[in-house]
Amino acid sequence: MEANGFINDDYRIAYIKAHIEQVQQAISDGVEVLGYCTWSFTDLLSWLNGYQKRYGFVYVDRNEWNERDLRRIKKKSFYWYQSVIKQNGLREE
Repeated sequence: MEANGFINDDYRIAYIKAHIEQVQQAISDGVEVLGYCTWSFTDLLSWLNGYQKRYGFVYVDRNEWNERDLRRIKKKSFYWYQSVIKQNGLREE
């Protein structure tokens, strides 16, 4: 988390964007795609990694040792994916 409270997760955007591009390619190739699901909406507790890996679009303010205030903070990827959903896919660049 940056000092201003913003969570910049460009790596997640790049990762999901690459997957969506492949889904779009599959559709172009004639594959009937019913949907695309991401993992996960919020950061979650992993039995293996605790809170060390942050998978979600929404940050949960806690770690393995301290619950802190459990505040939810939308990450940059949240807003990016929201726009992808609104436009039903990626825009041509």
